[in-house]
Amino acid sequence: MPTIADKRARFRALHDSGFFIIPNAWDAGSATRLAALGFKAIASTSAGAAWAAGKEDGELGRDAVLAHLRDLIAATDLPVNADFENGFADDAGGVAANVALAVATGVAGLSIEDWSGTHMYEAGHAAERIAAARAAIDATDPAVMLIGRSENFRVPGMPAADSIARAVAYAEAGADCLFVPFILDHGAVAELVAAVAPKPVNVVVQAFDSIPGYAALGVRRCSVGGSLAGAAWKGFDAAAAALKGCEP
Repeated sequence: MPTIADKRARFRALHDSGFFIIPNAWDAGSATRLAALGFKAIASTSAGAAWAAGKEDGELGRDAVLAHLRDLIAATDLPVNADFENGFADDAGGVAANVALAVATGVAGLSIEDWSGTHMYEAGHAAERIAAARAAIDATDPAVMLIGRSENFRVPGMPAADSIARAVAYAEAGADCLFVPFILDHGAVAELVAAVAPKPVNVVVQAFDSIPGYAALGVRRCSVGGSLAGAAWKGFDAAAAALKGCEP
């Protein structure tokens, strides 16, 4: 049985070179099945976890998410990367306190995003939040990876250049890996990879056949967000509807 330290070291090593897929699990069962398929690490998904609890994305509170992370970690020997949303606080001090709680669950990495739930944090404040998360991790276990996440897609028309500038600021504030969901244009992705180098970049995709192209651009890892959970629920809904149709 690998220790937490083993999993954290293994997870960090995955980011040193090459490319890997980090699929998103939403419960213990999906985590177990992904491990059986041979993936090297898994990530949580705020959307998938919320759907499994009968809620919408963003409706789970901090304590529910911490319990969810403990369930994923107990279910598999794989390193787990936490989708820790905005850190469940607006101020840097609150982010630091909550990140310390997340680290205590045994995660190998966690992401902090710059979306409050209603608006994007001002860029300077968002970087301060990343720095606070970094300090909280370093005070507990510096081996845990911090992913700086910029929610550019929340703001229609936000230029890719602005999102890349935020990613650079988050890298300078202490993020180990940078993630800008749904910047998928190859030119913009190549700019992002170059801007934060040598730190690794994560992309999230819904079209799985596009993944090799991002690996060729120097992206280090690829996640799928709520796509697997969505596919599972789509299948469930279709089967349940067919079952309901059998009622006399």
